[in-house]
Amino acid sequence: MAKVIVVTSGKGGVGKTTTSAALATGLAQRGHKTVIIDFDVGLRNVDLIMGCERRVVYDFINVINGDAKLSQALIKDKRVETLFILATSQTRDKDALTQDGVQRVIDELKTQFDYIVCDSPAGIERGAFLAMYFADEAVVVANPEVSSVRDADRMIGLVTSKSARAERGEPLPQHLLLTRYDADRVEKGEMLRLEDVQEILAVPLLGVVPECPSVLQASNVGMPVILDEKSPAAKVYADAVSRLLGEKIEITVPKPTKRGLFDRLLRRSA
Repeated sequence: MAKVIVVTSGKGGVGKTTTSAALATGLAQRGHKTVIIDFDVGLRNVDLIMGCERRVVYDFINVINGDAKLSQALIKDKRVETLFILATSQTRDKDALTQDGVQRVIDELKTQFDYIVCDSPAGIERGAFLAMYFADEAVVVANPEVSSVRDADRMIGLVTSKSARAERGEPLPQHLLLTRYDADRVEKGEMLRLEDVQEILAVPLLGVVPECPSVLQASNVGMPVILDEKSPAAKVYADAVSRLLGEKIEITVPKPTKRGLFDRLLRRSA
């Protein structure tokens, strides 16, 4: 039975699309036939992260409107055999997404795929609602910052109450993925501690992605960061995929940079 996973957040810029691409790629690497859908109508970033922007001919909205078949719009990834991308439109607005249309596409995808990863736009507009509505599981992405955590808390409430599973009285498993975690800034009190974030959001932790330049570098070349074997973030995302698949793996939290005696004396004098 196919599983629909929504990757969501309240605040923009937290690494949601990076996370969607990494998780979808990781699931496909593990042998599961996986598709990632871009729900951010008007902006369309999934194809950039996946490095297939020049191959988009038909999109999600074309399929919903009956202008193209699903098979025409699906783009097969060049690197992972079992991974596909369904891009969205840059020229339409959010109203182009309809609940009936989205359901038809997802129902058809369920006959072909093991996992359907829905990359939600930030906020609580129509695209975000429809991305979460058909979900079987949710990954909530947040940075260790007050505004991001507050908005993530809002999304957890919406996913809990407004999904199709909630309407049927069924629980919807949720996970927290904390991104851009800078242990040095946490130590200085410039970012929230992991324990504080967990206390506020109260959903199981899927992983803690460290702040590292490899994430931006991977995005710039159109490659999911999970494919960068040298990236510290890649290991975190690979472990997160394993946890989604039910494996028990200890979560590693980034540690502050070790400083020498001279650095410590400078900090103390400051």
